[in-house]
Amino acid sequence: MRIGVIGTGRIGSFHAAALARHRDAGSLLLADADPARAARLADRLGATAAPSVEQVFTWGVDAVVVACATDGHAGLVLRAVRGGLPVFCEKPLATDLARTLAVLREVAAADGVLQLGFMRRFDAGCRTARELVRSGALGRLHSVRTMTADPAPPPAAYLATSGGLYRDCLVHDFDMVRWVTGHEVTEVYATGSAAGPPVFRELGDVDTAVAVLTLDDGTLATCAGTRCNGAGYDVRMELAGELDQVSSGLDDRTPIASTEPHGPPPAGKPWTGFLERFGPAYEAELAAFVRLVRGEGPNPCDGREALAALRIAEACEVSRRERRPVRMTELPDL
Repeated sequence: MRIGVIGTGRIGSFHAAALARHRDAGSLLLADADPARAARLADRLGATAAPSVEQVFTWGVDAVVVACATDGHAGLVLRAVRGGLPVFCEKPLATDLARTLAVLREVAAADGVLQLGFMRRFDAGCRTARELVRSGALGRLHSVRTMTADPAPPPAAYLATSGGLYRDCLVHDFDMVRWVTGHEVTEVYATGSAAGPPVFRELGDVDTAVAVLTLDDGTLATCAGTRCNGAGYDVRMELAGELDQVSSGLDDRTPIASTEPHGPPPAGKPWTGFLERFGPAYEAELAAFVRLVRGEGPNPCDGREALAALRIAEACEVSRRERRPVRMTELPDL
């Protein structure tokens, strides 16, 4: 098997390294808008560097991993699908809902194989939480609380094309709410604050946000996120039922301190970022893609699953902007 990896920045390099370690992934062909960067990574991994992205398709590969800048995702996914190639794409698939729908319709028409990158589905704690909810161990689930907090804002250049806090960051929380509970969101109410660094006000974005989601069985979920959590990288999910409650993401590296006299000690080495926190999950995600390409496993996150999370993020953005609850039926769907 030969896999083409397009994009050799931070996440692309991580994916390429994970594939290079995988015994069934075969050889790698790396490409980037900066050919020199791809060549340096290829030298480190014992892979082949292509002089341009075009060569990934003309030189021949069995599958494609798209990990370049967001504005290139849609075109490369369609290029792969039109060539009959299975493709893994980092979220988001496209920069807006309309383009996402158009791409997914073409993927479906071509009977293409597309896996989207929602790595928390492969996190051990999240998977255990899902099993407990689905088994009934918590009883009737009544409340879900999620938190995603970055230790510091990304660069302004990234923020300008990120799609905003809901689409870029909290979309993972929205995916977890659906995936863990097995229920759909019917209505959202969201608000946000840009009281922090001025770059957020300049871009019309927010640095902190909260969304209240109503699920189709009456469960209520609150999803909070911020770009300004100086204590460290914090991703948690709490699930409360009539019989019990559990939390994923709560360990000795969670960057939160108790004010109780006999509470647990503060984290000695808080998580610094998403690659460190979710490294094993990213590896498992790529391993699932290899199995998918080899015909040995199902698609763990297809286009429809990714679309569902994006639609929630879009509804939250409408809610924040218009200061009102938004029903999910107001947004277009496939």
